[in-house]
Amino acid sequence: MDIGAVVLAGANPPTEVGPLLQWLWERRSVRAVVAALVVALGVLLSKFLVRLLGRPVARRFDRQSVAQTVLGLIRVSTVIVATFVAGSIVGLGIGDIVLSVTVFSAVLGIVLAPIVGSIINGVFVLADNPYEIGDMIQLEDGRRGFVDDITLRYTKIFTLENTFLVVPNSSMRERDVTNFSAEDERTRLSLPLLVTYEGDLEAAREIMERAARSCDGVIEGGPDIRIGSARYPAKPTCLIDAYADSGVRLSLRYWVRTPYKIPRIESTVRERIWTALDDADVEVAYPHQHLLFDEHSGTARVAVEDGSDPPSAPENDGVTTRESVGGDENGGTDDGGGE
Repeated sequence: MDIGAVVLAGANPPTEVGPLLQWLWERRSVRAVVAALVVALGVLLSKFLVRLLGRPVARRFDRQSVAQTVLGLIRVSTVIVATFVAGSIVGLGIGDIVLSVTVFSAVLGIVLAPIVGSIINGVFVLADNPYEIGDMIQLEDGRRGFVDDITLRYTKIFTLENTFLVVPNSSMRERDVTNFSAEDERTRLSLPLLVTYEGDLEAAREIMERAARSCDGVIEGGPDIRIGSARYPAKPTCLIDAYADSGVRLSLRYWVRTPYKIPRIESTVRERIWTALDDADVEVAYPHQHLLFDEHSGTARVAVEDGSDPPSAPENDGVTTRESVGGDENGGTDDGGGE
């Protein structure tokens, strides 16, 4: 009778509120549902904290990439805390959870070593600040684009071809990256041109400088531009670069205000130089060769087309020819002894 009462008491829930809650809490299914709700609340709380702290964190950090990383850490930390609370609800102690996470991380770290390396390199990228979100950069292979996002694992670049390029941070730290938007967006470009020695050299230099000054996007003049301890003229300047084999090589140096339309500006400058050269005593040089013949070169027959019929070739051009010795036209043979 006592055993039946105990079994019956364990199977049927009590009617009072306190014992009822305690009875429900002892059920594993109820604890699992509560733990799932805690994790869900943790995810919602993380999103709420990101929205709440978004603007204060953005004002605290000048760099957008660092602000986004801090907000990401807040989101992940909130979810981790909620996961620990959910684990304690289902009966896992803090030590058990830490041990499980440690063992799982050790096993997973061997498999995900490249990702871990990218995360570590991402920390260095954020600390070194070689580029920032919105900067225009160029990779070693010549591809250019705008930095769209920087995370602990990768850098996302929006290329000029309207495509996304996702590069792991481990690769970004190992390659050379040119930043066009670091501190001063003004960029100096160079344009070489080879002109003949017979042309007007000063006119050629003036034409190149004037063509660059009249192009939109090119800095026409003003105070010298300082780079480190050196100063360079802001206006377009054409210098004599070298005396080459086929002509004089000129180098036009000019500054553009922004680096975002460099190919279009370079094309416009070349087009205006080409147009201005038609009316000037300047000729673009090109490689050419002179062929010299002397007494050791032999002979060569050259035909010049002047509209008249070419002369007929002589029957005997100094080369000895022999008739057939097999017989004459009558079919006979000649042994050298006949009349």
